[in-house]
Amino acid sequence: MAKAVLGIIGGSGIYDLPGLEDVREERIASPWGEPSDALRFGRIGKTEVVFLPRHGRGHRYSPSDINYRANIDVLKRAGVTDLISVSACGSFKVEYYPGFFVLVDQFVDRTFRRETSFFGRGCVAHVPMAHPVGPVLQQRIADAAVAENIPFTLGGTYVCIEGPQFSTYAESITYQSHGYDVIGMTAMPEAKLAREAEITYATVAMVTDYDCWHPEHDEVDVASVVAVAQQNARKVAGLIARIARDFPAEREPCPRGSDRALDGAIMTAPSARDPELLKKLDAVAGRILHSTGK
Repeated sequence: MAKAVLGIIGGSGIYDLPGLEDVREERIASPWGEPSDALRFGRIGKTEVVFLPRHGRGHRYSPSDINYRANIDVLKRAGVTDLISVSACGSFKVEYYPGFFVLVDQFVDRTFRRETSFFGRGCVAHVPMAHPVGPVLQQRIADAAVAENIPFTLGGTYVCIEGPQFSTYAESITYQSHGYDVIGMTAMPEAKLAREAEITYATVAMVTDYDCWHPEHDEVDVASVVAVAQQNARKVAGLIARIARDFPAEREPCPRGSDRALDGAIMTAPSARDPELLKKLDAVAGRILHSTGK
């Protein structure tokens, strides 16, 4: 079995990861362009941890400007096997109040400006996405939340909008009527790309507001999001530390197949594949392209 390496992507308000020991920074080159920031390598207990601030330190990148492909590619090159995405979000349910964590297991993609796949012309692949979250990783997060006394719910649907503007009232009540639980701007295409890279993925959606549907709460604004995100950051540090302390040394097989998502996924015949694209896929699809040539 491969060695387990835990990756953390920090969203709004999460630009560092306290508790890391033996920390070093490294900028890893990616054929997909520039990632959001340098990777921070370290360990918590015996677990190797790699941290990346999604928006860059100082929050330089808007959700639409993030190079999601480069971010996932460099995490793959760093050896990450399991990836926890920490994201601020709005809530569509009264009981999911600011400061509450939702461990979502489904996504609805409403983005339209972003590159959503590593594959395309010259090498076409279709990975399964019916169950985008690794259930074993998700349960580890839930167990850690219980131990840290963090209020949360297990399961839920995250609708990802393009942004950077917040929702209109009509959009907000429409998403709520569809039964979605939370709304954010960054889970897609991140979850799709992690699946293509055969990285097990899970999201911690940190509620910061009620979007704009709630009649007794003001519409969402940056000030309210930042205030709650800073409070949530302290909870996240304890949560990640707890997960890392109990993390296995070797990668666990994923019941949803995220660790072997490319098995049978590539449609393009070997003779028709673009050599330049294959070079860019060396990290993401190396297990398949190098071991089988199929």
